[in-house]
Amino acid sequence: MKLAGSLGRLFSGRKPGPAVRGAAPAHELDQLLIWAAAGLLLLGLVMVYSSSIAIAEGSQFTGHQPYFFVLRHALFLAVGTACGVGAFQLSMSQWQRLAPALFVAGVVLLVVVLIPGVGREVNGAQRWLSLGPVNLQPSELMKVFAVLYAADYTVRKLELMGSFRRGFLPMLMVILFVGFLLLREPDFGAFVVITVIAFGVLFLGGVNVKVFVPLALLAVIGFVGLIVSSPYRLERLLGFMDPWQDAFGSGYQLSHALIAFGRGELFGVGLGASVEKLFYLPEAHTDFLLAVIAEELGFVGVLAVIVMFAVVVQRAFVIGREAIRLERYFTGLVAQGIGLWIGVQSFINIGVNMGLLPTKGLTLPLMSFGGSGLVANCIALGILLRADWEVRQMKRRVAS
Repeated sequence: MKLAGSLGRLFSGRKPGPAVRGAAPAHELDQLLIWAAAGLLLLGLVMVYSSSIAIAEGSQFTGHQPYFFVLRHALFLAVGTACGVGAFQLSMSQWQRLAPALFVAGVVLLVVVLIPGVGREVNGAQRWLSLGPVNLQPSELMKVFAVLYAADYTVRKLELMGSFRRGFLPMLMVILFVGFLLLREPDFGAFVVITVIAFGVLFLGGVNVKVFVPLALLAVIGFVGLIVSSPYRLERLLGFMDPWQDAFGSGYQLSHALIAFGRGELFGVGLGASVEKLFYLPEAHTDFLLAVIAEELGFVGVLAVIVMFAVVVQRAFVIGREAIRLERYFTGLVAQGIGLWIGVQSFINIGVNMGLLPTKGLTLPLMSFGGSGLVANCIALGILLRADWEVRQMKRRVAS
């Protein structure tokens, strides 16, 4: 409980004061949310070190420094925490005013990253902007901006949500444009997550179900079409369906992830004792971090990760529900949008690692190595905690 209280004081920027009668102290935040998020962040730091030490020590790119990735991850975590604290200082009304401008800035960054010579290309994908010693991935920040903009749009168009042309169509056109930019990188995984965020917030905001369901089905058909029309994505899909048929080709990554899960059994082989991370499993510290967790910590470790993600998502939806009950619709939709984002992305990543979904190139939120993603996740947590804090303040005023 002391950790949650300390983090509460850090985010609120206030000294503990006397409790309001019948309510929690003003600095108190959702302790379940704080504990679950802190657990994921800290376990992620440990597992990034464990999964990356071999590749870092054996790579010329890292200068054979075993702590190359974990030191950078710790730095990103520190920057992300600072950004999260900064995000908490802005009120939800300020975030609502900033939402359109932030979304436009995100679109501009997605355009800039596609300019030849400006965007940095890695493994055939042009997703990063080089900022000296670090790289910025605009698609990760766009997830935060999409949550804020979709919530703001829904609140502004609340009375028009029953109309396809005036309520749903403008947002659909915006998301299609963003999707076009993301597919040019290409970043199909980010496109899926941002589409789910936008459509999910619209649905939660009360869009006409008769309009939403057919368009959701059309979106699924569109995603299938994008997969089939791309030889690279189709190869990933076929490799996912039977990874052992081409275990040294298209199914190589997934087959080694499944081997890692099999070796872990119930309690794992022990922290640091993974074999698959020793140059067998590609992207062990990013997209396939959960496979290393499964091998080293076993079923128990994977279950703990899933439970912590479930707690974060559940608390986000509870905060959102309470805000909407108090008629703070923007706050409620942002909180639920963040829960939707973390829930969907973690579900996809876990499904990919377990061989239940095709490989998407999505990291595990709050845990995987990656500066832009980790900072964006921490900003989202800061906004979510701000929403919780404002809801608690309002409930106290109503109670008094």
